[in-house]
Amino acid sequence: MTSKLTTEHLQRRALVYVRQSTPAQVLHHQESKLRQYKLADYARQQGFTEVETIDDDLGRSGSGLVQRPGFQRLVAEVCAGTVGAVFCLEASRLARNGRDWHHLIDLCALVGSLLIDPEGIYDPRLGNDRLLLGLRGSMSEFELNVLRQRSLEAIRQKAQRGEYQFRLPVGFCWSEDGSIELDPDLRVQNAIRLVLEKFAELGSARQVFLWCRVENITLPSIGYRGDRKPQWVIPQKHTILSIIKNPCYAGTYAYGKTESRTVLHNGRAHKSEGHKKALKDCTVLLHDHHPGYISWNDFERNQELLARNAHMNSRMSAQSGRGGKSLLAGKLRCRRCGHMLGVRYLGAERRVVRYQCLNEMKQCITVSGRLPEQAVSAEILQVVQPHAIDAALQANEQLQQQQSGRIRALEMELEQAKYEARLACRRYEAVDPDNRLVASELENRWNAALMHVRRLEDDLDKAKNQSTAVPTAERDQLLWLADNLAVIWHAPSTDSRIRQRIVDILIHEIVTDVDEEMNEVVLVIHWTGGRHSEIRVPRHKSGQNSRQTPLHAIDIIRQMSASYPDIEIALTLNRLRIRTGTGETWNEARIRSVRSYHNIPCFHADESMQGTVLNQDAAAKKLGVSATLIRRLIEFKVLPATQIVPGAPWRIQAADLSCASVVQAVQKLRKRQSLERDVDTLPLAGLFERE
Repeated sequence: MTSKLTTEHLQRRALVYVRQSTPAQVLHHQESKLRQYKLADYARQQGFTEVETIDDDLGRSGSGLVQRPGFQRLVAEVCAGTVGAVFCLEASRLARNGRDWHHLIDLCALVGSLLIDPEGIYDPRLGNDRLLLGLRGSMSEFELNVLRQRSLEAIRQKAQRGEYQFRLPVGFCWSEDGSIELDPDLRVQNAIRLVLEKFAELGSARQVFLWCRVENITLPSIGYRGDRKPQWVIPQKHTILSIIKNPCYAGTYAYGKTESRTVLHNGRAHKSEGHKKALKDCTVLLHDHHPGYISWNDFERNQELLARNAHMNSRMSAQSGRGGKSLLAGKLRCRRCGHMLGVRYLGAERRVVRYQCLNEMKQCITVSGRLPEQAVSAEILQVVQPHAIDAALQANEQLQQQQSGRIRALEMELEQAKYEARLACRRYEAVDPDNRLVASELENRWNAALMHVRRLEDDLDKAKNQSTAVPTAERDQLLWLADNLAVIWHAPSTDSRIRQRIVDILIHEIVTDVDEEMNEVVLVIHWTGGRHSEIRVPRHKSGQNSRQTPLHAIDIIRQMSASYPDIEIALTLNRLRIRTGTGETWNEARIRSVRSYHNIPCFHADESMQGTVLNQDAAAKKLGVSATLIRRLIEFKVLPATQIVPGAPWRIQAADLSCASVVQAVQKLRKRQSLERDVDTLPLAGLFERE
């Protein structure tokens, strides 16, 4: 027994502290762990009868940035005054930072506990021992910093050359010469390209995820146990996002995409890792480092699209439409405060669209959605119409590629399944037939592989039949679609996501304001190419709504009411395909209601004019011919006639029916003779322009 280790110390307990920094050291550095556990035997040799081993901190760093329950327990035991000595292999096992180390020394000096390692016994109450312990703690802390700095700098230099090897995402592998290359499995390559192509087509990671679920598309997945053989599973949404967001698929070597952060909590430093950094802030970013599945421009475009799809992350940035009834969702920006305009759906069926500023401090503007959307739609159709034919042809080609993508994925999956079936067959044939325990299991696996092949063959045949059953558009049909683009755009059956996607491609944003004096909504369209155009849309006045009677219908009623009864006006409006404000056809009662609201006088037959002005049927009855013959006379300009508005009934003067030219033409038509050769010689001067 030494002079430092007294009987008083031996009557207390001895604590043996065991720690290793990482889980990898716990698994692979067994000798170091055994040396620490043997300190318990060394404590008994020194004369301690009660020895306790604290190994709660195996796999935890001693830098002071992570919680160490074992060290906290050690400190608590020392404070209780029941510990005679603390045994450790070296100072670095107890602490790698000065704060914890000096705190433990102060506590041991206060209660009279010793610090013992295989090299000696130290009493913190003695000046020389305290100085030596302080130096050893400082050297341990400095050693940790040096080792960390050396390791990080070596890794950084190797990463700057693009040679540092880390775990690659699915679809890539390290070659023998240390370069990154595409996975040699063509099925894996096709699956990755299929996800990226579908995202470029659909514009949404969620839509790609739903499409994979509907079509039962499986994607490769690599576990974290070191086995690089991919497992084909039904994808989750994070699987799709991991492919779209990883710059490795764009041929870019990226190192240092995450960082560790240290925060103070309850007076102690806590370190957390895995915090993602912006791509521009990566430690190393090398473009065109290896073959990729897409270009870097396509990758950046995908990231911008994902950012726009993240709704409500920012009230200042533009966003993409999500398939609602609103056409301009995420595109309208308030001119007064710069915030985006949000969408509200009102009404019993949530069909009324209103846009309002998202500024929480004040509500700048609120506009109705119907008239601005109609105005922007007209601008878009005017821009797209010259290129509609080319777009239709490209859409037809894209449709054929979509149909072949599903078939290609099934063909590769079937080829993989056939290989696995052949492999199972060879394993079954290689086993000894007398070993029934093994042979029966291999036979079951072979049967399962054959059933999987048969199921995939059925799915492939079904997909091919569906592909041939879906008719591809012919060129004449595409030309018709291009000519009738406006009809297709406004058709209720057209998916709103398609319209929103077209708006997202063509328009960057629309700066919106309200001109209170003119009572107009001002829309400044910022097109994607950099050009700008301004349109003004009148706002509804007080009491007006979207179901009001069209103005041109009111003008026609006002012009015809003095000369025609209400039933004739209704027939004229229906003939012109003009509907009421509620979208219904016209009848006599509705004409009467409009006249009454706008104070339009009704038609009164003038007895002095009765019989002098005839319609088409009355003129035919007077001449004793059909109404069709009267129509032909008007078309050949033989019989003068007028219309108040196009589509209204013809007005014919009764005196014109007795003209020689009209009588002569009627006789010719009755004899089934043509009028074309004589029409220029008929005396028509001044007849057709008569009012």
